[in-house]
Amino acid sequence: MMNNHPPQDNDPTTDVPRGPLVVVCIAAVLLLTASPGLSADADGSDPWAPMSAVLERIGRPQIPDAVYDPTEFGAVGDGRTDDRAAIQAAIDQANADGGGIVRLGDGLWFSHGPVHLKSNVFLDVPENARLLFTDDTDAYLPQVRTRWEGTEVYNYSPFIYAYQAINVGVTGKGVIDGNAADGFGRWRGRQGDSQRRLREMGAAGKPVRERLFGPGDDTQGDYLRPSMIQFYGCQNVLIRDVTIVDSPMWVNHLVYCHNVIVSGLTVDSRRLNNDGVAVDSSVNVLIENCVFRTGDDSVVVKSGRDRDGWRVGRPSENVIVRHNQMSGHNALAVGSEMSGGVRNIYMHDNELGRVRSAIYFKSNLDRGGAIENVRVRDINVDRADRLIRFRTDYHGYRGGDRPPLYRDFLIENVRATRVGTLIQATGVTASPIRDVRISNVIADEAERELDVSYVENFTLKEVYANGEPVEYSGPDRDQ
Repeated sequence: MMNNHPPQDNDPTTDVPRGPLVVVCIAAVLLLTASPGLSADADGSDPWAPMSAVLERIGRPQIPDAVYDPTEFGAVGDGRTDDRAAIQAAIDQANADGGGIVRLGDGLWFSHGPVHLKSNVFLDVPENARLLFTDDTDAYLPQVRTRWEGTEVYNYSPFIYAYQAINVGVTGKGVIDGNAADGFGRWRGRQGDSQRRLREMGAAGKPVRERLFGPGDDTQGDYLRPSMIQFYGCQNVLIRDVTIVDSPMWVNHLVYCHNVIVSGLTVDSRRLNNDGVAVDSSVNVLIENCVFRTGDDSVVVKSGRDRDGWRVGRPSENVIVRHNQMSGHNALAVGSEMSGGVRNIYMHDNELGRVRSAIYFKSNLDRGGAIENVRVRDINVDRADRLIRFRTDYHGYRGGDRPPLYRDFLIENVRATRVGTLIQATGVTASPIRDVRISNVIADEAERELDVSYVENFTLKEVYANGEPVEYSGPDRDQ
């Protein structure tokens, strides 16, 4: 039976307030010989040192090594027969037995509806297996508790979903195919009314149990696309090695999770809103050795929208993003839903292809919240419309009286072949962008160097564009 989660007034997770790079020779020499300079904090300590402690806290979940074969529960694996019930039965049995690995065999496995994971169970899709989901949107009912663009809601189930599970994961070198093109993939242009209604519910503080969104015909109903894979309120999560294609919306969505490893993925899903990994009010997360070709942010860190994010009050913190390849829309991002706060973010040794914004912090004047203690280094970029971007005017419409706080950013050792704008930082009088240190950044070609306003303690050191040094000598705050 499908693991349905009816509305619960006492849900503890939410309803409480709370091309190759060619570098100009002189710039390369300066980069390689630069002194630590801005790399040390004011007290002389290493600003990257806390990352080691974060890594020590992130461990791989441990489960029994028993293997459960879905064919023993009635699965066929011929690509036509609906194997969802059998796969779910294998998951349920593994959970009941204390844990294990539900492993698909070679072939094409068709699921007419979502798969719900449980504690102490991994779903393993090996190299010659493909798990194909139906494009029948009604098959993803009944609704489950989720978070949609930062607001909690009961909506269509994510394709692979785990709710308050411990020691849980998706692994294997096979393919998970969302098959969304003819299903949920058509819904984005129809979501406007439902999107507005949900945001109004969140702004009004309507109880989550009453935010029930679901099916309709061509003239009525709701059109909020679910995420592809979502872990909600889970501990000790592993997503490893699989290839994920054709997602309906966000691809891997981590909501209220603790201790997560995302490693070795290939995400090739280029629909708008196909964020590769969305870290959403989650703590102690490692994302490494992945390949992202996405229609939105490759990796993005979030923590809730406006009042609903303040109500929940859970930040995303202690997130490490390293050794990944990224191309498509944006690459390394924070926001825009960040009302619960985002802090202690470490991004290093990532390779970026053609992107719009390479390093991107985005929010608006309705969000509140804070983005702080962010460390970025050793990033190579082919081409970007904007290399480094701080934005506080991202799609706001509720009066602009709750500006976010941006403070304590260190960005160093970034190289790009060609950019539109090298650095853009746009704060506001009420909340300038504070304490930004940018050093050892080189763009071989840049159409525009700086677009900076309303900042405090904004420091550039050994930054070069078009073979010439770039300096910022503007006022801390624009008058």
